[in-house]
Amino acid sequence: MNTMTYRRRKNWRVGAAPLAAATIAAFVLIPASPAAAHHGWDDFDTDNLLYIAGTVSSDGSWGEPHSYFDVTLNEDLPSDTPELAIPEELQDPEDAARVNAALAYSASQDGLEIIIAPPAWSGGWGLDRALEIGERFQGVGYINRTDDGLFRPVVFWYGDDEVPVNQVLGNTLPVRAPLPGGQDAPGETSPDPSTMSTAQDPLETSASSDPQATSATKVASPWGVWAVFGAVFVVAVIGALVYVRRRSRQG
Repeated sequence: MNTMTYRRRKNWRVGAAPLAAATIAAFVLIPASPAAAHHGWDDFDTDNLLYIAGTVSSDGSWGEPHSYFDVTLNEDLPSDTPELAIPEELQDPEDAARVNAALAYSASQDGLEIIIAPPAWSGGWGLDRALEIGERFQGVGYINRTDDGLFRPVVFWYGDDEVPVNQVLGNTLPVRAPLPGGQDAPGETSPDPSTMSTAQDPLETSASSDPQATSATKVASPWGVWAVFGAVFVVAVIGALVYVRRRSRQG
């Protein structure tokens, strides 16, 4: 191998370093996108609203991008949601009827992990602290489709005073699924198929100090991440080619 060929190969390996670094950085960034978080409403069985009640059994985590903790369930749950105060945002008859008709959780597990919106959102509803071990918890929400030990409420109540905390944006349930038994919600003329709403997701929305706001800034989407990756990739390739060409001329 002559000296010129060796230098060119060496220069190419050095010039390719930025390209490799850009590729690695992109793959590190991609899992941070909402699609990779696996906490969106689509990951939960939104066709079946369930009521749970019990006591907080772990310190869990209180912070961004969401809070979570464990709840040990009561053994004697009522058949459906008891009479509880419903947040104003869920008082539309079609939503309130579904919350009130949510059937009690009936699986064999005696405890569930609960995932809720971040403190900036829940704090606007009066919950400005982590729930304490032994504190009463009630919730209406969904079981995760792939992890039946994970529960995400659309609304929950904490403490002996049963303080309600809204967990949805857009003033409606993520999905208005048919009511149990085919009954109609007030204002509905027939049990229509599941109706998707345009409600945003607090876990996929940047933290806001005003949960009553009608709009929120969305967290960067996967397309945004790929756009950034593409720009970094192109710049890295151009830089590597320019570097190799310059070093070749110097050689």
